[in-house]
Amino acid sequence: MINKRYQAILLIGMLFMGACNPTKLVPKGDALYTGATIKVDDSTLSKKEKNKIVDLTEHVPRPIPNSRFLGVPLKLLFYNLAGNPKKTKGFLRKFFRNIGEPPVLLSSVNVDYNSKVLQNYLENIGYFHAQASGDTIVKRKRAHATYTLTPGPVYTIQNVSFQTDSSSLGRTIQETRSTSLLKSGDHFNLEVIKNERDRIDAILKEQGYYYFSPELLIVNADSTIGNNKVNMYLQVKEKTPALARKPYIIDNVYIYPNYRLNAKSSDTSHLNESLYEGYYIVDPLKKFKPQLFPRIMMFDSGDVYSRTAHNLTLSRLINLDVFKFVKNRFEDSPNSQGDTGRLNTYYYLTPSPKKSLRAEISGNTKSNNYVGSLITVTYKNRNIFRGAEHLDLHANVGSEVQYSGYQSGYNTYRLGGGLTFTIPKFVVPFFKFNTTNAFVPSTKMDLSYDLLTRLKLYTLSSFTSQLGYSWKPNIKVQQDFNPFAINYVRAIKITQKYLDSIKSNPILKHAVDTQFVIGSNYSYTVDPLINNPYGSGFYFNGLADLSGNISGLLIKADPADGKKKLFGAPISQYIKTQLEGRYYYAFTPKIRLANRMIIGFGYPYGNSTELPFIKQFFIGGNNSVRAFRSRSVGPGTYRDPKADSLTFFPDESGDIKLEMNTELRYKINNILEGAFFVDAGNIWLYNKDIHRPGGEFTKDFLNQLAVGTGVGLRLNLTILLLRIDLATPLRDPWLPQGSRWVINKINFRNRDWRRKNLVLNLAIGYPF
Repeated sequence: MINKRYQAILLIGMLFMGACNPTKLVPKGDALYTGATIKVDDSTLSKKEKNKIVDLTEHVPRPIPNSRFLGVPLKLLFYNLAGNPKKTKGFLRKFFRNIGEPPVLLSSVNVDYNSKVLQNYLENIGYFHAQASGDTIVKRKRAHATYTLTPGPVYTIQNVSFQTDSSSLGRTIQETRSTSLLKSGDHFNLEVIKNERDRIDAILKEQGYYYFSPELLIVNADSTIGNNKVNMYLQVKEKTPALARKPYIIDNVYIYPNYRLNAKSSDTSHLNESLYEGYYIVDPLKKFKPQLFPRIMMFDSGDVYSRTAHNLTLSRLINLDVFKFVKNRFEDSPNSQGDTGRLNTYYYLTPSPKKSLRAEISGNTKSNNYVGSLITVTYKNRNIFRGAEHLDLHANVGSEVQYSGYQSGYNTYRLGGGLTFTIPKFVVPFFKFNTTNAFVPSTKMDLSYDLLTRLKLYTLSSFTSQLGYSWKPNIKVQQDFNPFAINYVRAIKITQKYLDSIKSNPILKHAVDTQFVIGSNYSYTVDPLINNPYGSGFYFNGLADLSGNISGLLIKADPADGKKKLFGAPISQYIKTQLEGRYYYAFTPKIRLANRMIIGFGYPYGNSTELPFIKQFFIGGNNSVRAFRSRSVGPGTYRDPKADSLTFFPDESGDIKLEMNTELRYKINNILEGAFFVDAGNIWLYNKDIHRPGGEFTKDFLNQLAVGTGVGLRLNLTILLLRIDLATPLRDPWLPQGSRWVINKINFRNRDWRRKNLVLNLAIGYPF
């Protein structure tokens, strides 16, 4: 067996060494292109300016050579492992071909063309007398290109003149001069000139010049004045049409909220139109209340046209989530006169299906030998009261069944349902609020009920109600404020077996305590990657959650036990905060590093000695420290004596939390992704608990972190990402000091070790 193993390792090593020759698959008579070097040969330039020119031009030559990681062309080596490109059979051959990259060859390099492109680029950034030449050097089937640039003197701007007439257009352009991108002393740069035209056009669009475009501006450069200087002259083209020379105001606004896609786009018939607060609404079937549109539209009759209002109106209509398609059209109004034009505005809105019914089935498996499923049925009405209100009704039923173990029958069943009612505006008594950004604010009301049964243990009844507001100042930021939030949990059945367990382990009582949470919560989220989920950036979420603060002042304490109660149940009193930060860094489009840190703190007071169980923090599971089962770590160094039993229900929770995760993600091919991760974290109690020794927070908290590592595989189907993570502990915080690192105990060959230490996580979506 040992000999065969060494033979396999030797064979793999020989294959890899063979692939380490980058020129292995380079055709005869050709060479592997390794890139280009830019040299600046001009004695009139300083070393700093030469380096600047190199930095500006080194990205210009094409093609781009094979990518490298730490100086090694890894993708090329993987491609070479696949062998002959003409052979396509075999799984390993296809695998290495997909993750690899074919060699970039010298035959694809056009030195003369690259030289001309470099010369043109230099001219565009002010080096009007630039020259460029190139050559290649081939050695051992490797080729490298060298381009020599002679830039000559750079031309700088001496004067900038806006040569416009006294018309309203000319005066408006003159007013933009103070913020011009063209400044005296700057280098001539064609890209800056283009940006200047776009800048002026954007300002004109805000001033009503609907038909104007950047192409109607021309910037002439006079380089004959000497001393390597140029004078810039900005003008409006003489052939600019009259329509583009005058500003426009909005005349009439027509809204078609029940527009059919097969209707003529030019249809402007006003049959059965109704005028409401200045808007003509063509809705013969009365599908929408006219009151909806004045608070959504950013254009009103008599307003000066602006591109910002134009785009905001379209975004607000789309974000209502009641229209499948939103189209907009402007046309000259017959009422246009003189130097100011008038535009009629048409909005064609195609509604989404009003009602929908959706069923979802999900499955999961846990490392404690439980398999489960959940069926959810959701009914949605997108326009229940004709004001773009959303009503969502959902019902779910699920179970978790133990398929092996020392004992059986501890199955879990869940039955629940609820509703969410959303109004696309702020509903505040005695006040009217509205926003003017691209996202319409909303008022949400949530009601839900859940019945959880753990056979042979207990049955819990949970009721949740919430009233709040959600708004987005911009696409990257979201805020949610729920001034009224109630959560009521009560045990309606507790078995004698569980009551007996509580006597020996009082901690178990927290799971079945009657809990009455009444308070407020607020969350603030910044997500810069919402439009680019695979890019680089920093994500942040902050949460503040209060309970019993106001109600605690209004309700008197019960003389019997000194606790403040509502309907006979003690009110939970606490202050809870949680901060979550994530940092994503994309090394390449296929390799990305994801990092996360969570800091949670709960301060129980008054009625409470700890956070209510439903509000406490926990560690472990598929989205946390994946080397440990869900809720099985902590608090602190505490470890339940039954924790290694397959029938043990891990329910460890705490008032304070620290968690850190880092994960290297890489794409193997279009649908398959791999990952390597390290997780660490723990929870602690705010107050000392005699039943959980070592669970309180101390200054030694960093020495009490659980650490795990593992590898993962993801199947990315675009609309769904299936995740498999296999993890193992590296550090157990409950072990004695000096023995907590368990790296030296890893033994994949031992069956008992594998059963206790290899944790398989199956999930949907990334962990963070």
